[in-house]
Amino acid sequence: MLATSQSALIVVDVQNGFTPGGQLAVADADQIIPKINQIAAHFENIILTQDWHPENHISFAENHPGAQPFDCITLDYGPQVLWPAHCVQGTEDAAFHPALHLPTAQLIIRKGYHANIDSYSAFMEADQQTSTGLAGYLQAREIDTVFIVGIATDFCVAWTAIDACKQGFQCYVIEDATKAIDLNGSLQQAWQDMLAHGVKRISLKDITAQ
Repeated sequence: MLATSQSALIVVDVQNGFTPGGQLAVADADQIIPKINQIAAHFENIILTQDWHPENHISFAENHPGAQPFDCITLDYGPQVLWPAHCVQGTEDAAFHPALHLPTAQLIIRKGYHANIDSYSAFMEADQQTSTGLAGYLQAREIDTVFIVGIATDFCVAWTAIDACKQGFQCYVIEDATKAIDLNGSLQQAWQDMLAHGVKRISLKDITAQ
């Protein structure tokens, strides 16, 4: 399971907005950041994702009169959870967490910047048709295996991992370097979905023991 020149680490949404004090904070999410920094030392290829929403984004509950955060509505592309406004472009909430130290990262994939489509996955937006370009970038660099860490396990991490498998990449999720929202059993469901698509579940020690 060595991290090689044919593998990449994808660090999902380690932003102020998803860590304690943020607009959509995930409990204790800042505690995984030292682990991510440690894991990154084993990788030549590192990609960051960054939630990057306009103020009028369709996933924000405040943009739907009468709706509350965590309500679910149906849009053209299917079910959509409504979130508190978060990670708005150019705000401190959208910035990477200051404890994240990945000076060798080569690429930032910004997602969720189309006002009318949400985007959890680093590969495809929620309509499952609009590509972020990440798959093409990895293929051009002959990368065939991805390792995923970050926030939140049951949303952006899971969607990224499942799409990686759909796009033909070997995919590992480093479980103890992720944190979940766990909304109504969403974490257990996300792991069932990931494993069913061929995602492999590993831990920090599997990387650092190399």
